[in-house]
Amino acid sequence: MGILYFNCTATVNSTSVFGGLDKGFYDAYDEKYPLTGGAWERIRFYKLYLLMVHLVKFGSVYAGSVNETMDEILDGK
Repeated sequence: MGILYFNCTATVNSTSVFGGLDKGFYDAYDEKYPLTGGAWERIRFYKLYLLMVHLVKFGSVYAGSVNETMDEILDGK
C-alpha cells in the first residue's frame, strides 16, 4: 500500500508542476486512486522539490516558481 500511495501522490504531483491539468482530471484520478488525507499538502512539497531541481539544472528561470511555491507552503495555501 505504501508504494502505491507514494506513486499516486507523486503522479498527481508530476501533473501539477508545469501548468497542471483541469479539475476533471484530478476528480477522475481521485475516484480511481483515492488520495489520502493531506495529499495536496504533500504534493506542494513534491512540486517544490521538482522546481528546485529544475532551478539547479536550468537556471534562474525557475526562481520565481520556487519562491512562489515556498510562499504557498509557508502561507498554508
